Amino acid sequence: MRARHEFRGLRTVEHSFTVPLDHFGASGSSETITVFAREYVSAAHSPEEAAKLPWLLFLQGGPGGRGNRFGSLGGWSKAAGKDFRILMLDQRGTGLSTPLDRNTLPLRGTAAQQAAYLEHFRADSIVADAELIRAALGSPPWSIYGQSYGGFCALTYLSFAPEGLREALITGGLAPLAGPAEDVYRATFKRVAARNAEYFAWYPEDRATVDRIAHHLRSTPEVLPDGGPLTVERFQMVGAFLGGNTRVDSLHYLLEDAFTEADGGTRLSDAFLEQVQGVVSRRSNPLYALMHESIYGQGEGTDWAAWRVLREYPEFRPDADPLLLTGEMVYPWYFDQDPALRPLRDVAGILAAKNDWKPLYDPDRLAVNTVPVAAAVYSDDIYVDRGLSLETAAAVRGLQVWETPDFHHDGIADDGEGIFNRLLGMARGA
Repeated sequence: MRARHEFRGLRTVEHSFTVPLDHFGASGSSETITVFAREYVSAAHSPEEAAKLPWLLFLQGGPGGRGNRFGSLGGWSKAAGKDFRILMLDQRGTGLSTPLDRNTLPLRGTAAQQAAYLEHFRADSIVADAELIRAALGSPPWSIYGQSYGGFCALTYLSFAPEGLREALITGGLAPLAGPAEDVYRATFKRVAARNAEYFAWYPEDRATVDRIAHHLRSTPEVLPDGGPLTVERFQMVGAFLGGNTRVDSLHYLLEDAFTEADGGTRLSDAFLEQVQGVVSRRSNPLYALMHESIYGQGEGTDWAAWRVLREYPEFRPDADPLLLTGEMVYPWYFDQDPALRPLRDVAGILAAKNDWKPLYDPDRLAVNTVPVAAAVYSDDIYVDRGLSLETAAAVRGLQVWETPDFHHDGIADDGEGIFNRLLGMARGA
């Protein structure tokens, strides 16, 4: 335990755990890494009462996202804090868990050696970390809550270590259990196109603004604050805002002051460029770009699946007119245009070509699952497709689905308390 703190109605304990780099012994290495997790407990519980509360492990979205840092309990964490000690995990490679970035990863050696190291940073290893942590904390089977990619990890947990689980709650994170990554992107490109149409119906003036920005970028070089170019294809990445209830309207605010007058003519404003950099740069979470497609890799290579599927949807091309905004797809040009990713270009290519990824799910075990599971499926989610989610739900014995059109991928940021309480009640038969 690193430190304890109390503030704003909660108490925290910082935990560091030493775990094997390779849980499965395939590499023959005895190397270890550190995994960090922060415990959150409502101060409404005395320390003696808190010590008796069951654990809830939160599995963050990503891949590559560190655990949330709470300044106070609110939304889903407020609801969970009534009955649980919350353990917020920095998944390996993120936050304070032996972090990986453009500075640390090259220390592993050649691009091939870096890629081999990254093979140990998928959901199977995250779940193995969690089980060691559960044992270290002396916890009986605990509850887990997986958001987005965290839901993918929850399915891996149910596949390979269900004995460690009391119940699993999943929001926007029912991964396809099989099939090529192309299936995912064919489904999500269609949903992103529909979301574009919905957005421009709400804000018709933004249709002209988006096209004006695209036309400007085709003729006028613009540079983001980190020195990287803002190209049309990078600008399309602001479509990440379309994936949420709580964020979609922020896209309008981003676009409204895009232009300014400067010496020599009209340019994109500093305020706009600063905000766009926060969306398109992977400086703080390079694992997202490196490992994103690998979360769909089981036995076969992904080979830049989103980039190949894009050819089937020419309306998303950067030279399309009118221009459409994109979702969370990762393309090879990221590693040319993002300064934080350029040192990792060769590593990304090796991972994209890898064709022997280990399975992340066990369909036979999921088919006889006995752990209570409740999942929220968002009907119009542009990141995790409804149809593929429902196929997975049908393949997991006893999994209960709450499908709703009222939320998008960031539902727990919109009504986290209500969603958490509903899913927990479903899992417990209330």
